Amino acid sequence: MPSMCLRANCECARVLTSIQAHGPPSPNRPARYRATYCPVRHRRTGTLREGRFKSALVDSERYVLACYRYIELNPIRAGMVATALDYRWSSHACNANGVHDPRINPHPTYRALGATDAEQPEQQKTYQHLFDEGLSDNDANALRLATNQQKIRGSERFRLQIEALAERELEVRPRGRPKLMGKCT
Repeated sequence: MPSMCLRANCECARVLTSIQAHGPPSPNRPARYRATYCPVRHRRTGTLREGRFKSALVDSERYVLACYRYIELNPIRAGMVATALDYRWSSHACNANGVHDPRINPHPTYRALGATDAEQPEQQKTYQHLFDEGLSDNDANALRLATNQQKIRGSERFRLQIEALAERELEVRPRGRPKLMGKCT
């Protein structure tokens, strides 16, 4: 796992805790609540875990490092911490400061930031500079859209190659129906 950031669904957990604290509920009440109220509250359908985890195929080093930044900046965007290093469940401490974490296996693109393992401090310094730049709203939105649609984030050439292999269209499209170009008769 090259980059990670664990984050609980705090809103749902907080509501469940307050529901359980009111009076002696039936043993099935929390499960019934999760099955009915949480999906409605969070505009979901089906079971709690249905369709929850999504992924996007990522092309080049530019996109891989953008994914690293997107993942590790999530707690900041959510207002949970001030800096990426403040969130203890993130891979940022390993990637930016060299804190050993056996769960992290760096991507070759990350390793290429420093030519050798002896240049690990240089690698971390370069990685930290990526976070000084932040992640543009365009990159964040494009990555979010590609992930939600489980499509490709990369160059046009890469997308066409994968479409040929998968024998299906993988272009990321905006949500909704295409606009009509002329009047219907």
